[in-house]
Amino acid sequence: MHATRILVSAGLAASLVLGVAFIRPATVDSHNKEAAAQAATWTVDPVHSSITFRIKHAGASWSVGRFNSFSGTVRHDAAAPEKSSVEFTVATDSVDTAMPDRDKHLKSADFFDATQFPKATFTSKSVAKKGNLLAVTGDFALHGVTKSVTVEMELVGTGKGPQGDERAGFSGKLVIQRSDFGIKTYPGMLGEDVTLFIDVETVKK
Repeated sequence: MHATRILVSAGLAASLVLGVAFIRPATVDSHNKEAAAQAATWTVDPVHSSITFRIKHAGASWSVGRFNSFSGTVRHDAAAPEKSSVEFTVATDSVDTAMPDRDKHLKSADFFDATQFPKATFTSKSVAKKGNLLAVTGDFALHGVTKSVTVEMELVGTGKGPQGDERAGFSGKLVIQRSDFGIKTYPGMLGEDVTLFIDVETVKK
């Protein structure tokens, strides 16, 4: 049955989720250092970004999926990271596991209940330097529940887009427990831990 193979991503977010784009001190070259040193606002480019997830199925394998609709804004100050902030939103009805019947079930009240809870959001509350990473702590809201989570982000690189715009890419991982957000369908068959992989490209405004 499709039901026993349902994926659950507590998403997001976001997310999900998740503190999605903060610059660590650049070490590649002087150009990167100069770019990273400037306080700036960046927006997530969804075309060159992805939010994927995995959850264990039947204790035997990983099932994976993604979210296709999301947006985010980062205000970053490399000289004073604690002044940085991020807001991120994921559309829960954009869940995609490459199986339409399973996706429909995931959007139902058994899981995301996308009609009642169409968005998963992350709003940062604090940022702290942690080695070459930045630990971003904030409120993650999913399925009508808000929890504090921390995402560790790293700078992948910087460069210029086709139109000469400044870009920076970031990567992070977040593990959450789906039952913390009231998603408890198929205990035992589906794992409790959901791992979110956040890979985003941002554009300087």
